[in-house]
Amino acid sequence: MLDDTTALNSESTSTVVAEAETPKPEAPAAAPAESTAAPPAPEDGHATPATEDFASALETFTTESKEAVHDDRVIKGTVLKLTGTHVVVDIGAKSEGMLPLAEVLDHEGNPKVKPGDEIDVMRDKGEAEEGYISLSHQKASRIHAWEEIEKAHKEKKPIKAVVVDRIKGGLTVDILGAHAFLPGSQVDLRPIRNLDGMKGQTLEVAIIKLNKKRGNIVVSRKELLEGEQQEKRSKTLEHLEEGAVLTGVVKNLTEYGAFVDLGGLDGLLHITDMSWGRLTHPKDLVNVGDQIQVKVLKYDKEKQRVSLGFKQLTPDPWLDAEHRYPEGAHVSGRVISVTDYGAFVELEQGIEGLVHVSEMTWSKRMKHPSKLVNVGDQVECVVLNVNPSERRISLGMRQLAANPWDSLHEKFPVGMTVEGRVRNLTDFGAFIEIEDGIDGLVHVSNLSWTKRVKHPSEVLKKGDRVKAIVLAIEPDKRRLSLGIKQLQPDVWESFFAAHHIGDVVRGKVLRVAAFGAFVEIAEGVEGLCHKSEAADENGQPIHLEPGLEHDFKIIKMNPEEKKVGLSIRAVGEEASRSEVEAYKQPVSSTSSTIGELISWKRASNEGN
Repeated sequence: MLDDTTALNSESTSTVVAEAETPKPEAPAAAPAESTAAPPAPEDGHATPATEDFASALETFTTESKEAVHDDRVIKGTVLKLTGTHVVVDIGAKSEGMLPLAEVLDHEGNPKVKPGDEIDVMRDKGEAEEGYISLSHQKASRIHAWEEIEKAHKEKKPIKAVVVDRIKGGLTVDILGAHAFLPGSQVDLRPIRNLDGMKGQTLEVAIIKLNKKRGNIVVSRKELLEGEQQEKRSKTLEHLEEGAVLTGVVKNLTEYGAFVDLGGLDGLLHITDMSWGRLTHPKDLVNVGDQIQVKVLKYDKEKQRVSLGFKQLTPDPWLDAEHRYPEGAHVSGRVISVTDYGAFVELEQGIEGLVHVSEMTWSKRMKHPSKLVNVGDQVECVVLNVNPSERRISLGMRQLAANPWDSLHEKFPVGMTVEGRVRNLTDFGAFIEIEDGIDGLVHVSNLSWTKRVKHPSEVLKKGDRVKAIVLAIEPDKRRLSLGIKQLQPDVWESFFAAHHIGDVVRGKVLRVAAFGAFVEIAEGVEGLCHKSEAADENGQPIHLEPGLEHDFKIIKMNPEEKKVGLSIRAVGEEASRSEVEAYKQPVSSTSSTIGELISWKRASNEGN
């Protein structure tokens, strides 16, 4: 009897399920008695356990069926499995449901659900595979989120949103499961170039547009930031005055300085006000995002411009630099710059000194400071001069070594013969290196006694090893004078020692000028015969041509200026005077007759 009742209940349940799933006309035909007969009611009027189970199962099935097929109700389902494109969900209906996998992916493309998880879904009008019901998780999420979104919009309160994806014109954000649009222009106070980098970020946004009928939500983050900025600006302006010390955040860097956010208001920290020392770029001191303290130097209320200072927070190191770096003190520092004229050495932050190229080494041969020091080198120096008003310190490096010029007199006394290499040739002479860092000059006038040298290259060439005589030393001017011709006797001195005024010498005309002719009267010795002295004994001018030789009489001598005056006319006058004196002599048996004298005179004239 119990088995029959159970079977009957089972048959009844199947029939009801079939009726629930298949639409029936309002007046259905009567079913066979054996298929529809209910178990007899108990005599006391109460339902049996079997009757109660059937009624409960029928009610549950009817409720689940209605929920599963209702288009605008949210129902809970259980994730059965995930395919490459869909999520299969058990919604308690005869058929299982499917929703697009894309609806449950996070910003990295990973599913947010797994088999066994409960998920809110709604019936969707979209197409599904045969035998499945089309579902939507986003539609269900929107309904759940809508109440909170409407409340935030009405009360103008911010709401959290997660950036899901980058789309044309902006970003898709998730608000409590509902997708909203965040335009690119509303993401920040300033345009953001890389919107893709914001995926996964949680932002606070304001609801600026809502269309429940279409399901459209538009949000803005910029609106909230502007409000925050205005609030911060108001608080900042309460304390903003010249001389105030404030805390800010570095927002942007340029070549000329840094912009610092003081709290809703930006101020410019110029590069010259960043450090007492030298800065090539603001990034050498600060970076974007750094929180720093600054001092308000100037505030223009009308233009809302603020000038800031960073170095003003510390004392000016130049105020007592003269006491901390006295002249003659030995100091060390780091080379921070090398120029054509020297090297800048940082002694401490804000204190720099210049080592001029002339103070780097005792040698004059260094062409550029970079041959001796490089940026970053630690060097030892001597303080030469301090000028706090001009913020300058002169430093020297060569002072750390002994000055070779101070002992040059002892090492190379005047008159000593030295040997060296011709290092350089100039228009006025040749430089000869006699030891490392010590060069001597042989002036062009000291190259030869006999040759008129116009350029030292006529006698020397670069690289030659030559001997010279030390002529003079000037240690204070670092000058050493040398002579090459002094290695040979002075031909002028020899000439003046051997000749006197009145001597007749044989000479060859070298060159002719308008005022006379220059005559070589000995090797390396020239004299001048003025045109007034170029005449015969009768006073007739004699034409002097280069290459011709004549007898000349010395009429002037100046050893100091190395000048000799010559005359042809004086030679003729001397000859005539001799002839007259000879004529006046008494005639003797051994003397020449007048005829012989006349013949000799004639022969002499013909020879000239």
